Amino acid sequence: MVNATHYHTLAVSPSATQADIKRSYRQLVKRFHPDSNRHIGSHEAIAQINAAYEILSDPQTRRSYDRQLGYGHQKSDRRPDHAPSPRQRRRGRDADEHLRQWLQRVYQPVNRELCEVLYSLDEQIDDLAADPFDDELMDDFQAYLEQCREALALAHQLFQSMPNPASVAGAAANLYYCLSQLSDGVDELDRFTASYAEHYIHTGQELFRIAHRLRQEAEAGICELGMAIAP
Repeated sequence: MVNATHYHTLAVSPSATQADIKRSYRQLVKRFHPDSNRHIGSHEAIAQINAAYEILSDPQTRRSYDRQLGYGHQKSDRRPDHAPSPRQRRRGRDADEHLRQWLQRVYQPVNRELCEVLYSLDEQIDDLAADPFDDELMDDFQAYLEQCREALALAHQLFQSMPNPASVAGAAANLYYCLSQLSDGVDELDRFTASYAEHYIHTGQELFRIAHRLRQEAEAGICELGMAIAP
């Protein structure tokens, strides 16, 4: 669920050490791995667990995520009736403008490219499943993978074109990892075209599911700021 935090997913507290997080992650992966758990929801649980660990296992992205959640913030000792200085007001306006430009120039176009890739996979796999050994169907699938690579390359370029504002650091981190998971997923799907080994399809689909969740969490982080999103 989007409202659940990564800490809740990994069953640790926000004050957990990196060792605690790693230990809990390993226990949960073992518990929900499809080879040991045939429950219908085990694949979704693994996807959630992996997405949470992607963020919390790296100290830098964890700090960004904590800032997004509001953890570790101290109350200002400024008096409530103390008017902001002109410099503070100017900085506030500059920050708002930076955020507006980042949303328009980076987030929205990157989000569109991600949606194009994410929401087309099932249809492409269904088409190929009719006969994976049909040369024409395989050519169509390979052309689709090339389109995905082009879309992801454009998304990477857009993402790197402008530094993200601090207020959306968590959402930006989720976007970055979403792009990474999709790139790896496309590589796995491409390996299927050369070997016809079905586990590459399954791994690719799992990576796409993780990416889908990361994109949703990025969107949720932006929505918390009250920003309009145009996919």
